Amino acid sequence: MNTLGFGSHWNQDLLEKIADAARGTLAYIERPEQAVEKFGQLFSRIQSVSLTNAYLLMELMPQVRLAELKPVAQVAPDTIELPVQQEGARYIFRLGDLMGNVSRVILANLYLANLSLGMNTIAKVQVRYDDPETGAEKLLSSTIPVEIQVQQAYQPQLDPTVQKHILALAKYRQTQIAETKLQQGDRSGAATMLQTAANTALQLGDKSGATVLQTSATRLQSGSELSPAEQKKTRIVSKTILQE
Repeated sequence: MNTLGFGSHWNQDLLEKIADAARGTLAYIERPEQAVEKFGQLFSRIQSVSLTNAYLLMELMPQVRLAELKPVAQVAPDTIELPVQQEGARYIFRLGDLMGNVSRVILANLYLANLSLGMNTIAKVQVRYDDPETGAEKLLSSTIPVEIQVQQAYQPQLDPTVQKHILALAKYRQTQIAETKLQQGDRSGAATMLQTAANTALQLGDKSGATVLQTSATRLQSGSELSPAEQKKTRIVSKTILQE
């Protein structure tokens, strides 16, 4: 399920919760002339769905555990915190409908302990899904082991793609903190966090998102209130990378 907000007078908290729960997307139509483009994007998304009712199943090895606070998040195509469910020894995360031409990227925060040197399997993952073409339900993908190499002297090998996904999650959470501070009346703190989120967006190469976040930060620093439209734009850019 996808949600649409028209104009400035709609509840972004409610529509975001609905879209996130359904693993859909939240779209913002600020002006009437944008409606055709936004509807076109949503219809294209719906038509590209190839698997439905998908869940990520994760089995952790004995030396591995999930972080306690917000351990798993989707960061592409949109950023969503994924609630944790447990079924026996497995953790389950609802993904919703999967599109054949769009990657779904999930980040998990894991704590590791007492691993031996060399290659270690820390988790096993697979996807459970329905196939709308055949009508088959609760099909299972192949099980994929998640492996890491444990070194005595840690030598980081930075992956630019992984770094980009981590920055996307950071931008989202920084903006969430800014919104919380604003609700608490801490305008200065909110402006600082929005500035941080703008810098994170720049690191991502998200220039349009950085502009929106910086504009909101500047308005707060000047003592002005954010308009309803500005609040909604800020929420949207926190969850996705705007197309130039």
